[in-house]
Amino acid sequence: MQKNVQKLYSGNEVIVLAAIEAGAEAMFGYPITPSSEILQGWIESASSNRNLQFLQTEDETSAGFATIGSILGGKKAFTATAGPGHVLMQDPLSMAENLRIPFVAIVMQRGGPSTGTVNYSQQEVNLAAFGGNGDGLRVVYSASSIDELYSLTIKTFNTAWRYKFPSILLGDGYLAKMKTKFSPSKSIRPIKSTEMLEGKKNPTYLRNCFSSEEEFGAELDKNIADWNRLRSQIAESEVYKINDASEIIIAHGLVAQASKEAVEIMRNNRRKIGLFKPITLNPIDSRTLNKVSSGKKKIYIVESSRNQLSHIIKYELDKFCGEIVEISKPAQGFTAKEIVNKIEKD
Repeated sequence: MQKNVQKLYSGNEVIVLAAIEAGAEAMFGYPITPSSEILQGWIESASSNRNLQFLQTEDETSAGFATIGSILGGKKAFTATAGPGHVLMQDPLSMAENLRIPFVAIVMQRGGPSTGTVNYSQQEVNLAAFGGNGDGLRVVYSASSIDELYSLTIKTFNTAWRYKFPSILLGDGYLAKMKTKFSPSKSIRPIKSTEMLEGKKNPTYLRNCFSSEEEFGAELDKNIADWNRLRSQIAESEVYKINDASEIIIAHGLVAQASKEAVEIMRNNRRKIGLFKPITLNPIDSRTLNKVSSGKKKIYIVESSRNQLSHIIKYELDKFCGEIVEISKPAQGFTAKEIVNKIEKD
C-alpha cells in the first residue's frame, strides 16, 4: 500500500468545505453543470452531519426563494447555480437586494447565450452584478484559483451577513472540475450570523412592494447611500509588478492567472508591464484602479466575454489619458502565450 497519498480536491468540493467552515446550515439548489457537485457534496456532508439541511427544488427560481425563506427562518443558507439557472435566479436575487437579505449564491459560469456550453466562460459578470430589475446593489467576487474559491466562499458569506447585500461568488467550469492538492487556509475567519427576524415584542417589518413612488424612492435612496458608504470597505483587488510598469493588464478569474504568467514572459523580454486583478467586480476597487493606471501608456483588458469587464473598468476609470485595448475571447479560455501574442501584435 502506498504511503503519503494526498487527496486531490475539485473546486466544487472545496466550496462545500468552505461553506461549512463559514457556518452555512442549509443549501437549496437544482443541479446544473458545472455547479452540480456543490449540491451533491453538500448532500453527502448532510448525510453524516445532522446540523446540515438541503432541498433539491424543482428549478433555480424556487431554490432562490427557498434560500430567502430559510434565512428569514433563522438559518445561514445558500445556493449554487450556473448559466441558465443563474438567469432563473434573478427574481429571488432582486428580492434579496430589495429586502437587504444576506443571500449567498455560488455561480460557476458556463458559456452562453442560453445553454451554450458547460465548460468555461466569464459571460455572467453583467448578470451577477446588474441582473434583475434593480440597480446592482450586489457584491460580486471572482475567484482565480481553487485556494481562492475556498477563501472567497467564506468571504462571500461574511460580506453578505455583515453588510446585508446579496453576495455572489463567480467561478467557472474549469475551476469547478479541476483537481489539485489543497490545504484549508485559516486566514479568513467566518463571522457569526445574527437572525434576520429576531424575537421581540413588535414584529420585524420587511416590505417588498410599494404603492407610492416617493416612499419607495426614499427606501432606494437609503440603500444606495449605504452602498456608496460601504463600497470602499468591500472593494478588493491585487496588483502584480505594477510599480515600474508603463503598461498594465486588467483581468479577473482564471484569465488573471494566465495574465500573470504573461507578465512574467514579457518581463523576461524587458517589457515593463504589470497586472491589476479585481477580486470584487462589484464594487470595483476604483481607488486602486485609478492609482495604478495613472500615467500608464496603455491598458489591456483581457477577458473571456465580449467586454463585460471592460465596460465596468471604463466606467470607473477617472481621467485616464492612455490607450485602452480590449482583448476578448467569449466562452473560451486563454493561455499565457496567447495573451503575450495578442499584446505583442498590438
